[in-house]
Amino acid sequence: MVRWKAQAARVTIIRDNWGVPHVYGKSDADAVFGLIYAQAEDDFNRVETNYINSMGRLAEVEGEKELYRDLRMKLFIDPADMKAMYGSSPAWLKALMDAWADGLNYFLATHPAVKPRLLTKFEPWMALTFSEGSIGGDIESVSLPQLQRFYGTQPGAAPSRDDALDLAIREAASALPKEPQGSNGFAIAPANSASGRALLLINPHTSFYFRPEVHVTSEEGLSAYGAVTWGQFFVYQGFNNRVGWMHTSGGGDVIDEYLETVTNAAGKYTYKYGTEQRAVRTKQIVLPYKNGGAMASKTVTAYFTGNGPVVREANGQWVAVAMMNDPQRALTQSYMRTKAKSYAEFLKTMDIRTNSSNNTVYADADGNIAYFHGNFIPKRDTQFNFKKPVNGSDPRTAWKGLHEVKETITLFNPKSGWLANTNNWPFSAAGISSPVAKNYPKYMNENPENARGIHATRVLEGKKGFTLDGLIAAANDSYLPAFAQLIPTLLAAYDAAPASDTLKGPLAEQIKVLRTWDYRYSIESVPTALAIFWGDDLMARANRDAARGEDVPVLDHMASRAMARTRLESLARASAKLQRDFGKWQTPWGEINRFQRLTGDIVQPFDDAKPSLPVPFTSSTWGSLAAFGMTTQANVKRIYGDRGNSFMAVVEFGPRIKARSLLAGGVSGDPTSKHFADQALIYTTSQYKDVLFYREDIEKKAERTYHPGDTP
Repeated sequence: MVRWKAQAARVTIIRDNWGVPHVYGKSDADAVFGLIYAQAEDDFNRVETNYINSMGRLAEVEGEKELYRDLRMKLFIDPADMKAMYGSSPAWLKALMDAWADGLNYFLATHPAVKPRLLTKFEPWMALTFSEGSIGGDIESVSLPQLQRFYGTQPGAAPSRDDALDLAIREAASALPKEPQGSNGFAIAPANSASGRALLLINPHTSFYFRPEVHVTSEEGLSAYGAVTWGQFFVYQGFNNRVGWMHTSGGGDVIDEYLETVTNAAGKYTYKYGTEQRAVRTKQIVLPYKNGGAMASKTVTAYFTGNGPVVREANGQWVAVAMMNDPQRALTQSYMRTKAKSYAEFLKTMDIRTNSSNNTVYADADGNIAYFHGNFIPKRDTQFNFKKPVNGSDPRTAWKGLHEVKETITLFNPKSGWLANTNNWPFSAAGISSPVAKNYPKYMNENPENARGIHATRVLEGKKGFTLDGLIAAANDSYLPAFAQLIPTLLAAYDAAPASDTLKGPLAEQIKVLRTWDYRYSIESVPTALAIFWGDDLMARANRDAARGEDVPVLDHMASRAMARTRLESLARASAKLQRDFGKWQTPWGEINRFQRLTGDIVQPFDDAKPSLPVPFTSSTWGSLAAFGMTTQANVKRIYGDRGNSFMAVVEFGPRIKARSLLAGGVSGDPTSKHFADQALIYTTSQYKDVLFYREDIEKKAERTYHPGDTP
């Protein structure tokens, strides 16, 4: 406690008029201590839950249903390995991890009313279990139902019919819409801006409240502002006084599956590799879980080949998975990029090559803009199709090191004067200055073009004189390009239908409304609501259509392959659903699409009878750059967003930072706090607030100035 108090005295936290914590520390370690303390003040539950999950301990608080989620984590994250990595870390990184644990433990010591669900003491090594701030890390790509099928039965045996049926039911019940997902990043070169300075748009599409807004500064050169994933001590998406960075999910192929030929000889498993038979490594993994009012545990024998842990079975062969798993270097890269002050320094952090799940959009005060399509890209033999499991017994399928950054798909100061990524392919990232696909192995890009990518080009290409307000306007342009592609096919189907068609008369008014629509959303728009309900129904049918090839994007199938009659039937069903749920099919979009924050729960409840605010922007499915969608299953009729625009910022670099930002709801997870939903109204109207970056400006708007541990 004496040591904690001494460190707290070297930290000052200033809460501004939006509750955003501006943390000042003597050293970087002091700043980390204060940053994590401030996060715990705002939402300790989210901080703790992220680490309960990252250490594979969810079943200890949520019961047996989370056993295989825990197993998935423990296949990759072993506390013994993390402790060894901590012990071998450089002194500066150890100091940050120590400060991280101390800040959390000091918070608990000074807030006895806060009762942790599980973690009553944080240890420094724990920071390594959650070293990259993506909303869905690489490990989460492993299928839980398939993992359970393998480890929940005897390896090599098919699950019983009852087990398989039960798993299928649970898998279907837990399936949530995938949209909106991803993020948008735009960078504008000085030649295309009104000020002659580089501009950056930061627009991640994550679960709401997944990241708070923070500002952390030290006397050792740290000065980072942006969004931090709860519980981490680095700004994941943001800027300092010289450079800015924005991550978008996707990019190159970074995870591969290997079909292993396994033999069981007298209870000992071996797998074929070339002409050899190699021993399958085994590990006993203990999985404690809450069982009513007591604790129980299950022990699983986990299997590993040289390609990685075995995660499922396919047609009698075990499947091992290879992915980036280097927490110490990943944490180093995540932190060090926040301190980079130039493109050369930022590029040096990219050379660490552990940023596996993301692309990066970059801008700086020297006027540079840049794009990195991925970062961790394994080298592979291009004669094999790594989009599917490959033969693990063939040495030619093994990874052959990593590509250097200069070998990957990148852009630096494109002549177009702009660049963007919307989780789409990189071959339209900068208009005429975009990379050319044939110059790179196919595995360097996994994503197709998407509707947001088309929209980004529309609002950026050929445009000059961008200001911060102009960049905000571009990021909130109301056009929905997917419907510009889809609605004409519906109109053509209607026009071609004979007068005797039973749907011709009942759909006449709906077609009239859609025929004159400009494909722009608004709160008052009836065609927006009608088109989205129609599109949702048509998409559900397209996803069930066995004729759609796995490589055909669903929107392309809807536009070019869906039957004309199907389009009309979907419109009839959409109209009926609107009529049933809202009293009339002519319901304005804002009556349906709503923002509501009722509790601090991680999974938000929604209630049609309680207050909410209208939101004009839509799911990113339809090409809306500003994204808003619902993934929580709830017994409601309205759409309540819980994913999409979360933390947004626009930045102008120069001798002095100018920036504006916006956060879904507010920085606090406490419903009694004034900052729980104080940004809700400006969020729904996309009215960004001024970023307070310099201390003299912050102090003018200070709501509270204190040291960690001070009594409010």
